[in-house]
Amino acid sequence: MKTKFIFATALAATVLAAAHVVWAGQAPGSLSDPDMPVSHHDRVYAAEQFSNTVSVTDPADNKLVGVIRLGDPSPGNFSPLYKGQVLVHGMGYSPDHRTLAVVSIGSNSVTFIDTQTNAVKHTTYVGRSPHEAFFTPDGSEVWVTVRGENYVAVLDSKTYEEKTRIVVPAGPGMQIFSPDGKYGYVCSSFNPETEVITVADHKIVGVVKQASPFCPDLAATPDGKQVWFTLKDVGKTQVFDARPPFALLKTLDTGPITNHVNIVHNAGGMFAYVTVGGLNQVKVFRTDDFSQVATIPVGNLPHGIWPSGDGSRVYVGLENADAMIAIDTLTNKVIATVPIGQAPQAVAYVPNAVPEGDGTQNAQPLGVAGQTVHLAMMPADASKPADAAGAPTTVALFDQGLVQVLQAAVTGLAPKQPYVLGLSDSPDGGGNVDPLANFMTNPAGAAIVNAIGQIRQLVTPGASTAGDKRRYLVIAPQMAGKLGAPVQVQAL
Repeated sequence: MKTKFIFATALAATVLAAAHVVWAGQAPGSLSDPDMPVSHHDRVYAAEQFSNTVSVTDPADNKLVGVIRLGDPSPGNFSPLYKGQVLVHGMGYSPDHRTLAVVSIGSNSVTFIDTQTNAVKHTTYVGRSPHEAFFTPDGSEVWVTVRGENYVAVLDSKTYEEKTRIVVPAGPGMQIFSPDGKYGYVCSSFNPETEVITVADHKIVGVVKQASPFCPDLAATPDGKQVWFTLKDVGKTQVFDARPPFALLKTLDTGPITNHVNIVHNAGGMFAYVTVGGLNQVKVFRTDDFSQVATIPVGNLPHGIWPSGDGSRVYVGLENADAMIAIDTLTNKVIATVPIGQAPQAVAYVPNAVPEGDGTQNAQPLGVAGQTVHLAMMPADASKPADAAGAPTTVALFDQGLVQVLQAAVTGLAPKQPYVLGLSDSPDGGGNVDPLANFMTNPAGAAIVNAIGQIRQLVTPGASTAGDKRRYLVIAPQMAGKLGAPVQVQAL
């Protein structure tokens, strides 16, 4: 019966492909790869940094299957950590779609998960603060960028053990491969250059200058012609020729907290989709002439993004909204929102991840991972706009049980200046301010700010009781060791 079921599924897919024009090839594959229509066999995964989970979504009906728990929430990870993962962040998958590779920054690990059963197959520990892991197109190796050091750890995909290291400038941020498997492209988060490395012999054969040092993400077009990478600190996206001499082709101003980029091929052509966290938008550009064709409002702090196997949709993780959204790529409209875990980072759409059955094994309910409060901040001077695009600073308070993690996606401030995020006794920021976190804005006047503790004072309007002491979020500049007048206050 099993053989008949698989054959019938394959036959149906063949008939479906023959019945319409096939716009083949989606990242990270080749343009010659056949499309894979959205089905219940597909899965969308998100790596969730504060709940230490991987959410599993069925894209056919955009329903959460459950989460895979890789570690405990805080403060369980404050003491020596003997098991479990912390700061689940990066994500890639094998060419046969059977294995998910999940990077946890805080525990220096790559966890390999069986996509059919959601079971952990192996965990490999690498160097300080790895960021992303991707399989080579032939499936033989897994390259892991070790961002806290100066190398790419190369793992054997069968044994999961590290077999060699490729030394690069300090702070490698992410790697992706050319569709033909010839080159690996490794951008940097600490140095303003991207390295081009031959996959066969691990040699650096090209260097592309970045407009800034902080690149978190890059994507190669399925036709093998271009590589797009984002620059989070200056709000730009750059494009270079994927072939020698790897010339820079274009620099685009995309906006503060420019996060991830991915490529979609559909009936309209080939497009780059860029998540811009400071504007709460996804921007869409043609890859032929680099013109911007759409701006999609999506919600708080869009981060990871990945296309479906047929390019009909892209899925985006909303870091400060604890949600996954689906965008129809022909209309560029949001068509679904799925509640997931806390602070999704990387996202991966894996076609045919579950060839048989419902794929619910080892998936658990959200639980505490679904408990979050969302707030916003506005200029202290009500006559001023939130920022140039009208997007406010957004704040998420992630409940960890005993403590809470606060994350603010701050925008609209002066660039490269010190500020304090704190709690004030007054809604207008007057009076005493208790600091929660000091931070420095990036060249785009933005920042991601984190604090952790028993921040019980943060309550939503109408939720307080007679005994509560209300406190209010404020952002104030720090000048000569003293706080200036608040520039942003909590929206009520």
